[in-house]
Amino acid sequence: MALRAAGRMSLVDTVVEQLRAQLADGAWAVGDRIPTEHDLAEQLGVGRNTVREAVRVLVHAGLLESRQGNGTFVRSTADPAAVLRTVRAAGALDVLELRMALETEAARLAAERRDTHDLLRLRAALSTLHEQGDRAADADDAFHRAVVEATHNAAFSEVYRFFSVQVHESLVASLGDHEMPPIHLDAHAALVVTIEQRDPDAADAAVRELLRAPMETVRAIVHRRHR
Repeated sequence: MALRAAGRMSLVDTVVEQLRAQLADGAWAVGDRIPTEHDLAEQLGVGRNTVREAVRVLVHAGLLESRQGNGTFVRSTADPAAVLRTVRAAGALDVLELRMALETEAARLAAERRDTHDLLRLRAALSTLHEQGDRAADADDAFHRAVVEATHNAAFSEVYRFFSVQVHESLVASLGDHEMPPIHLDAHAALVVTIEQRDPDAADAAVRELLRAPMETVRAIVHRRHR
C-alpha cells in the first residue's frame, strides 16, 4: 500500500506520523515485515536516511522490531504515544475517574498480597507525607506508588507509573494546584491500616474516601465552568 507522499518540512516527524497512521489503519499486521527502506523512501518521496530515522523512532516506541539480516517487522499496532496524547487531552474529571478505577483495584490487591517490606515502605511514605504537610505532591505520589507496588503485579505497576505523571499534569493544566483540596492525611493513614489488616473491601472504601474531596472539587469546578 502506497503512503501519502511526505512534505519537505520536519521530514522525520512527518514520516513517523504517516507510518503510525498506516499501522493503526492495518496496512500491516503484527508479525508482518514492512517494506524496505528503499521502497518506503520511494513511496514517501524522502531519502533513505529519513526513513531509517523514522523507523528507529518506532522501534524505540515498541511498534516495530528490527531483526538483523531479516528486515523490520511489526511488533504492535497499539501506539502508546496515542494513548498518552489522549490522556493529556482528557478533562480533569475523566482523569480522576481513571485514577479512581486504578487505585481502588490496586488497594484491593495490595490488601491481599502485601508483605512486611510493603508495610514498611507504606509506613515510611506515610511518615514523609505527614512531615511535609498536606500539599506535599511528591510525597503523595510516592505513597500511592507504594500502594501499587504492594500489588506485586508488574504490569499494574508499569501502567500506573505511565499514567500517574499524566494524571497530575492534566489536573494542574485544567485546574491549577491552588484549586485542589489539601491532601487528606487521615484518609491515607486509614488506607494503610486496611492494607495491613488484609481487608480488600475496606481498602477499596478507604481509597474512595481519600479521593472523594478531589472528585467533588473537580465536579463542582466543571459544573461552574459549563453553566
